[in-house]
Amino acid sequence: MPGKKKPANGIDVTIKSLGQAKIPTALPHWHFIRDDEPLPFILTEEETDEIEPGKTLSLSVEKAGPRELLYFDSSKTKCAIVTCGGLCPGINDVIRAIVMTAHHNYHVASVLGVRFGLQGFIPSFGHDVVELTPKKVSEIHQFGGTILGSSRGHQPPDEIVDALERMNINCLFMIGGDGTMRAAAKVVEEIAKRNLRISIIGIPKTIDNDINFVSQSFGFDTAVEKATEAIQSAHTEAVGVNNGIGVVKLMGRESGFIAAQATLALKEVNFVLVPEAPFQFDGDHGLLSALEDRLRTRHHAVIVVAEGAGQDHCQISNAKDASGNPVLCDVSTLIVARIKEHFKQRQMDVTLKFIDPSYIIRSVPANANDRVYCGFLGQNAVHAAMAGKTGMVVSRLLSRYVHLPLELVIRKRKKLNIQSDYWRSVLESTGQEIHADPQKRVC
Repeated sequence: MPGKKKPANGIDVTIKSLGQAKIPTALPHWHFIRDDEPLPFILTEEETDEIEPGKTLSLSVEKAGPRELLYFDSSKTKCAIVTCGGLCPGINDVIRAIVMTAHHNYHVASVLGVRFGLQGFIPSFGHDVVELTPKKVSEIHQFGGTILGSSRGHQPPDEIVDALERMNINCLFMIGGDGTMRAAAKVVEEIAKRNLRISIIGIPKTIDNDINFVSQSFGFDTAVEKATEAIQSAHTEAVGVNNGIGVVKLMGRESGFIAAQATLALKEVNFVLVPEAPFQFDGDHGLLSALEDRLRTRHHAVIVVAEGAGQDHCQISNAKDASGNPVLCDVSTLIVARIKEHFKQRQMDVTLKFIDPSYIIRSVPANANDRVYCGFLGQNAVHAAMAGKTGMVVSRLLSRYVHLPLELVIRKRKKLNIQSDYWRSVLESTGQEIHADPQKRVC
């Protein structure tokens, strides 16, 4: 599978191809993207945590969009879509965009929907595939979740490719998070071993916004919007009584982007706890001491906790879930218990309200901004597949849509850079002191 670009600064941005594209496109557009005109980017620590503060990273990557020459004869091309992992606002919008683009722009032979994630490829699960037509998907963007269903867990790549061969699939669009993109990379390897010509295109999906070199994942904007509603409710509860405390638990297993962004959006948060920034409960730099000071002066407080924060304070089981992610302890329950114990010992009356909107946030329909974003992702995914691209994801890097190799986005999870100006702005917004080991202070 030939590629066209050389590694840049040790980072290989080569996009694999099934072969030479020779078929003139029937698209009526006057402007087509050329592979030999990559987009240059200068990234800082604000965009990636793979570089040191004050340093920059130069990349020249392939631009997304329609190509003048296609690899596949569109009228004879059969596509499939699969959705994997947890729910996220906008999945149906991406499905809709893929189907509409494939049918109306390229007039493909058919688009199939694989039911219930990677299980849908394995005969023993007994899941049927569905034909996806423009009529069938025309209104699905009004609903949350995924019309195809989803599942977690690994499935054998050879059995997945067996199923692709049985169904005569030419292009597979895999919508999912880090685990799905890793599975996609293994499927690409199996396809190459068999010398098949099947395009695998990933559309990164994660509500936590933790996929490497994806500036912002789809659904994140909606998630933040819904999170702010929960925070506003917690603030209303807190100010309604003397010494009121609102604790809001938000999604973020290893990355605190939702918590940080929602904090910036609302300005009502006094303490934000994220996985990337260790904190203490006790001592001069402890959360409990700072919370007590806050209540004695302002008589109310709001705490936002990302679900993966403070894991060092819990008993870790080392267990894994079906997707291979570490099973987290419930730090929010511990925080609530420690707060109540602290103020009981000081004979100080507090009223604490705990809000966990996690499943409400991830299961709602996408907002307007995410719908636009999902539309671009779906369109560009089809353009890439029809041109014979494979082993890649469609991503928005800064404000541009680009092709990135699967190997690049799966080599690590993106984390919130607590040395960045962004995190400093979060701390300025809360006004909080740093509840961390003095040796690990970040500002």
